[in-house]
Amino acid sequence: MGVTLSRPLLFLEITSSQRDIMILAELFPYANLVYNILMVLYVLTVLAVIVVVLSENRNPVKSMAWMLVLVLLPVVGLVIYLIFGRSLKGMKLISRSHLRELRRLNDFPEAVKLEEGLSDNSRQLISLANKLTEPHLFEGNAIQVFTTGEDKFETLLRDIEQAQEYIHVQYFILENDSTGKRLIELLQRKAREGVRVRVLYDYVGSFYMRPKVLKQMRAAGIDVHPFMELTFTQFFLRINWRNHRKIVVIDGRVGYVGGMNIADRYVTGTSKEPAWRDTHLRIEGNAVVAMQYSFAIDWDFTTRELLNMPPKKVELPPSKPSHLVQMVNSGPAHRWNNISFVFLKAITLAKHSLYIQTPYFLPSDPLLKAMQSAALAGVDVRVMIPRRPDSSMLRLATGSYIKECLQAGIKIYFYEPAMMHSKVVIVDDEFVTTGSTNFDFRSFEHNFEFNALVYSKEFNREMKAIFEQDLTHCTRVSMGKWKQRPLIQKALESVVRLIAPIL
Repeated sequence: MGVTLSRPLLFLEITSSQRDIMILAELFPYANLVYNILMVLYVLTVLAVIVVVLSENRNPVKSMAWMLVLVLLPVVGLVIYLIFGRSLKGMKLISRSHLRELRRLNDFPEAVKLEEGLSDNSRQLISLANKLTEPHLFEGNAIQVFTTGEDKFETLLRDIEQAQEYIHVQYFILENDSTGKRLIELLQRKAREGVRVRVLYDYVGSFYMRPKVLKQMRAAGIDVHPFMELTFTQFFLRINWRNHRKIVVIDGRVGYVGGMNIADRYVTGTSKEPAWRDTHLRIEGNAVVAMQYSFAIDWDFTTRELLNMPPKKVELPPSKPSHLVQMVNSGPAHRWNNISFVFLKAITLAKHSLYIQTPYFLPSDPLLKAMQSAALAGVDVRVMIPRRPDSSMLRLATGSYIKECLQAGIKIYFYEPAMMHSKVVIVDDEFVTTGSTNFDFRSFEHNFEFNALVYSKEFNREMKAIFEQDLTHCTRVSMGKWKQRPLIQKALESVVRLIAPIL
């Protein structure tokens, strides 16, 4: 009986297999056709991308690297290029009509009569910045420097408390921790009092901002929006472009610019680490109009709303020192890498000293060569970086540049107490720039950044004194000890350096 039952089962099994084969045989020609069509489309897409890369006339090394990625990494290479390789040069962030209206409203000065005591180097930098960006040189600015998040944050809250008309806030990171909650609660109260409050935050930088908090802010009357929100249809178009600016404008009279975001790690520290060391400026004076202009462009890009708010003339009391200030914004849509150009010019003009503080040191080849040339020519070049940055990848990439710097006579210092997040360049005795720009590829080429350029011997002395005070908390790197680091670390540094331009 077992034999009798086995024959129908075997017969059914064979019949089922035959049917599957027959179905596959029927579908196979179409599947093969679809596969061939997809392959042709993929090859044509890759060739089109290669043509685009070549037509952009980029650095030949970069162009060759992207072509190799596209050819050697099928599909994956194309995805990588779509995320990291595209250029936004020449893209219009806002309409021409809105840009013309903003220019008309702000009525930027064509030129300021330069003081007789201003050095030729400063004059060259002023001329360069005037050509790169629209706001020009502003007289009559009082500057307060903050080197701790606590001091900056408490002063910011006091200024916001006194706001009468409007408050414009823009940060890369806006956390919903104790620091962020204090700011958000105050902004909500001011909005309920009738003050117009606008907030921009970077979507990726503030990714963990809870929808519930945003809903509460909007319910209180705050107009809050993410910059370049990542949606399913725009993910590849936006993921690589981040707004790294930190700007606050209060009633058009007071502005804040620097490296500090809104998070506990900048103010009180966390359970795992002390408060980060950073630099931020409070500016009271005419240069605030340039900060308002930058915010207005980003606001228009995000909301398509034109901020029709003419600037205010600010008269400082005689007791306050007055400084010459330029504001320079930079971003992937600009024709030039504005802030990178300013850094390069400032470094090449240095005659006596060049001091740099940066959390991440990944210089482009022109900037590295300029620093090496300055050091070899006898300029006192010093670079201060954190001993323990917040990114292991960036620590390795930074390490790959240290030997080249030491060989040229550049002095490298590791800041020991905490994360060094300050972004400062001090040249000779008159020029200082600080803001949101790190000394790395991402800030120079992919991020939207904002820096203040200050031409003042008095302010330069103040910033040099701060730098020298920070040196007391640093360890200078010697060539002998640096060579002794583990072989695996050296190998990893070399490997990570290959992808430094997209870190």
